Amino acid sequence: MRVLGIESSCDETAAAVVTEQGRILSDVVRSQVTLHAPFGGVVPELASRDHMRAIVPVVQEALARARLGLEDIDGIAVTHRPGLMGALLVGVQLAKGLAFGADKPLVGVDHLVGHLLASFLHDDTAVATPRFPFAALVVSGGHTSIYRVDAPFAEHIRELGGTRDDAAGEAFDKVAKLLGLGYPGGPIVDRLAAQGDPRAVAVPRPMPGVRSLEMSFSGIKTFIAGHVARAGAPATAQQLADLCASFQSAVVETLVRKTIAAARREQLGTVVIGGGVAANRGLRAAFAKACADKDLDLVVPPPSRCTDNGAMIAYAGALRLARGDRDGLDLGVSTTTVLPRATRRGGGRR
Repeated sequence: MRVLGIESSCDETAAAVVTEQGRILSDVVRSQVTLHAPFGGVVPELASRDHMRAIVPVVQEALARARLGLEDIDGIAVTHRPGLMGALLVGVQLAKGLAFGADKPLVGVDHLVGHLLASFLHDDTAVATPRFPFAALVVSGGHTSIYRVDAPFAEHIRELGGTRDDAAGEAFDKVAKLLGLGYPGGPIVDRLAAQGDPRAVAVPRPMPGVRSLEMSFSGIKTFIAGHVARAGAPATAQQLADLCASFQSAVVETLVRKTIAAARREQLGTVVIGGGVAANRGLRAAFAKACADKDLDLVVPPPSRCTDNGAMIAYAGALRLARGDRDGLDLGVSTTTVLPRATRRGGGRR
């Protein structure tokens, strides 16, 4: 089965052709980073307009690289939740039109399910893939949650803990903006952190309780802002690197500690991480060490499959199509995930 996947949930316009075994036949991603960089973040209206300009050429390129025509495709999968409403509509409307015009089956895919399954993707090179069940962390600019994944379908995925407020990726971008590092801030902070001392600034660890799998990253941003207000902006390159390293260490330690605790609590032997922040080198290294220490298997996609892409949507959709799932032309979009939340947003005692 060869499935065309379309992704337009935020600021990447992407399309790919993938088989139900996870083999990538083509994968095309058009980023909007330069469009949004002057604003320090994604502007939803600009994102939607750019998706409208780019999505047809991106889909055409994905089919061309796979050396297939639309008539050769066995089905169409599209991200329909969660994401920016206007951005999602662009991808979903095109997918509906293609499905109707070519008489192909259509399925909607939850964006987070796509990230959770990205580790199963491969090309002609053999790669290690996880076995069900496993513990998984999805960490990006909009989402930070830990899941138990028993099967590759939404009804078999359960949130174990998540952030009460900001996503970890948002904290990276906001701290980078505060320090004048540009957008997107995550890769810049990661690069500078590799040159700094993570003990230089005593950044507090949020929600350090051993039992709780919940997280919070709003306070870390506030702490960094307060530190800069008190001590002034870093005066040297080394001071800047030290501050980035201290901040990143606090975030990474929290993510690793909570995820490992979740895996041990659920008696799972495998940990999977996905989402844009999973491309962070400091995070990957910390997870590798922690999983080795705890005798856990770690599976992490290549960086290109951590960020938003059409291949993960095509694969998740191919699995739904293979078991007989179909969505109609009334398929809608939503800003929220279909995965039930176990973590209540906001502060206060639980």
